Amino acid sequence: MTPAARLGPPDAASIGARLDRLPITPMHRRVTAIIGLGLFFDLYEVFLAGTLAVVLKQQFRLSGTGLTLLLSSVFLGMFLGAILIGRISDRIGRRPAFLLSMSVYSVFTLAAAFSPGAGALVASRFLAGVGIGAEPPVSDAYLGDMLPARYRGRYTAWAYTAAFLGVPAAGFGGHWLVGREPLGFDGWRWLFLLGAMGAVIMFFLRRRLPESPRWLATVGRHDEADAIVTTMEEQARRRGLPLPDPETPTAAAREADGKGRVRELFGPGLRRRTGMMVVLQFFQSWGYYGFGTLVPIVLAAKGYDIVTSLAFLGVTYLGYPIGSLLSLPVIDRVERKHLIVVSVVFMAGFGIAFGYADSPAQIMAVGFAYTAVSNVFSNAYHVYQAEVFPTRVRGTAASWAYSLSRLSSALMPFILLPILEHRGQTALFAVVAAAMTAVAIAVGGFGPRTTGLALDEVNAAADTRR
Repeated sequence: MTPAARLGPPDAASIGARLDRLPITPMHRRVTAIIGLGLFFDLYEVFLAGTLAVVLKQQFRLSGTGLTLLLSSVFLGMFLGAILIGRISDRIGRRPAFLLSMSVYSVFTLAAAFSPGAGALVASRFLAGVGIGAEPPVSDAYLGDMLPARYRGRYTAWAYTAAFLGVPAAGFGGHWLVGREPLGFDGWRWLFLLGAMGAVIMFFLRRRLPESPRWLATVGRHDEADAIVTTMEEQARRRGLPLPDPETPTAAAREADGKGRVRELFGPGLRRRTGMMVVLQFFQSWGYYGFGTLVPIVLAAKGYDIVTSLAFLGVTYLGYPIGSLLSLPVIDRVERKHLIVVSVVFMAGFGIAFGYADSPAQIMAVGFAYTAVSNVFSNAYHVYQAEVFPTRVRGTAASWAYSLSRLSSALMPFILLPILEHRGQTALFAVVAAAMTAVAIAVGGFGPRTTGLALDEVNAAADTRR
């Protein structure tokens, strides 16, 4: 008798148990690589705003509200996209959500490359943001669904390590292309064009992804889920990899099947976690995206010209993929909620130090340290947000909470730019430090433990259907 047969019919609980007993298979590696490459364009798009802020300010003679709208437009689009496409991922599947995301993003990023004026650029950036907005939370939910519990953190971190190469790509791309006109086309337009072309490639790669077996089983498509997991089990057997018997699902885990509803997030079992994620997502963007998007403006305020600022930015942005690599040895060994708390405390400290930095060496060293530690934080919370909600609402919960980070990022220039202008760099980073302190308190005080635990085990105590 096969392990699957001993577990009974392939419902969500038994599918989850079989997924968690798997070693890493070729399918796991392929999924991780494709998700990482797709996330590359999300991060490229986000940090492109800061990279091009000063250039586009001069190109379109923007000031005040115009510059703020340009910086905010993509985040406002991401806020809406995270809500809409994130919900789609729980209703019709993770894979259709990915394909819709890449389609919308590629079309409107291409439109941004050919924008005749500031208004058209703001509109196209907004709509591109709608497309790409749900990419991280749906990717987090999908990887959480697919990866075995003991490898969940490490392989999600590998996906983001590949993704964060998009950040220095935006920085160095700006340094190399801004001020030039390859083939008679403005360098800044090439940066958008490259993003659009890459997204088209990703669309075709994403078509090869399997649907999440956990999601399929949760909505009653048990045979499809069973077929995908069976393929992964056969890959393990052909390679002689260990395949222990899956644990027998508990009654509570079996009761978690069915379609999720948004109101569950605010029910007695999940509202504590929902509140914790609301605080985390709203304030983390000030420290994470705030640094990446506002640093070019801060460097201009320190007196550096555009080309020099973009060179500093490229070096500083190298901290993102390197920090992601640094998270790999610890993300499955240290409790993730504790890793989040420690890393945001260091972000607060390095941010204040950056405000005081005045020499090129200090700026690059402190900036690099900030971005490196911020990606230990980022990898930890991306894994974490996909662990603390049941499968049936995982995409919705992660996306709705994540949408707040996009809304916060859109509001951020309206709040932080005036502080920079009227109070200076030190005051700006003091406000950022306060925001990160709020994150540390919320996660440290209200977040559950998750590291090394099966998703059913993490969520059994909080399940509102018990």
